Amino acid sequence: MQKRLTLLGSTGSIGDSTLDVVARHPERFSVHALTAHRNGDKLVEQCLRFKPDVAVVGDAATAGRVAQALREAGCSTEVSWGAQALVDAAKSAGCDTVVAAIVGAAGLAPTLAAARAGKRILLANKEALVMSGAIFMDAVRDHGATLLPVDSEHNAIFQCLPREAALHGGVTKIILTASGGPFRTREPATLVDVTPEEACKHPNWVMGRKISVDSATMMNKGLEVIEAHWLFDLPGERIDVLIHPQSVIHSLVSYADGSVLAQLGNPDMRTPIAHALAFPERVDSGVGPLDLVQIATLSFEQPDYARFPCLALAMRALAAGGVASASLNAANEVAVEAFLARRIGFMEIARTVGAVLDALPNRRAANLEDVLDADAAARRAAHAIIDSLPVPA
Repeated sequence: MQKRLTLLGSTGSIGDSTLDVVARHPERFSVHALTAHRNGDKLVEQCLRFKPDVAVVGDAATAGRVAQALREAGCSTEVSWGAQALVDAAKSAGCDTVVAAIVGAAGLAPTLAAARAGKRILLANKEALVMSGAIFMDAVRDHGATLLPVDSEHNAIFQCLPREAALHGGVTKIILTASGGPFRTREPATLVDVTPEEACKHPNWVMGRKISVDSATMMNKGLEVIEAHWLFDLPGERIDVLIHPQSVIHSLVSYADGSVLAQLGNPDMRTPIAHALAFPERVDSGVGPLDLVQIATLSFEQPDYARFPCLALAMRALAAGGVASASLNAANEVAVEAFLARRIGFMEIARTVGAVLDALPNRRAANLEDVLDADAAARRAAHAIIDSLPVPA
């Protein structure tokens, strides 16, 4: 049966890769809804190609421009806007599969709505679990949703784990790999002068600006550790991180008998997306086969927490529990936005996040309101810290 997709965040890099795989298999997949924030021009192009029933944008002005362009092109896609429209698209009866690819906290509400609607969720928005792990996983379980990880690391772990839950007891730990980003070998003392352009030059992956900066600080890997904790029900001390500059081994699972299983592939997000879209089957992703002879060498390093303090902060938040991870994520989003706007330096990202964690009390996350309150408080605190800093020269 053809799967009907709602793609949350269709104009980002995950959206591009997802639609590339969808276009290769029109007999398997069709598009019910596409959503974007303000990239209306690209959304129009996608709508004209994939003919979704619904398109959602962030504001009324963008919605007006998109609707007019689609009308003039003879496209009948219905255009709506705003946070509630995102939620409606995610839980719509018109789709059975939701690809959650909105970056940041903005993706939480629609992804949670998809879980509560019992959808098949392809999760690329790690913040949904970082912010509200127990709440989100309870919704998946209680409403019969299916959760498939799309992040290359978590998808790799998913592929290496036994299918039968009863056999998961043989797993001793999981190992997330990280490229180390553009500053893996750069002298830490020089990182104070890093520009947004340098931070966004990832050596292996093509990603958006926010996630590229998170990769450069290794906050992205810290968020992935928190996500892995919830996805695979393992404590933080059984989740390791290894720097693997070639980005060929996407993650590993270690077993009690001494076996270590790894998933390998070229660094292209179409591979995990195709795996999750077609699961449990396998389909062509458009990614070429891996040539191990050409690669020749696979190397590994322990992460340097002095060079990557954001990774240590994420580990701290996971160990603290409660709303600490939500505060971590919110402070990081504000700090990265300020760095990209050249309001703070690169090293101030970690300092801002650490200061927010130090300043705010942690508490139990009993419900979504607690999570959202913690998110808002952390954003206020981060803005206040940033406003007190001198603007870089």
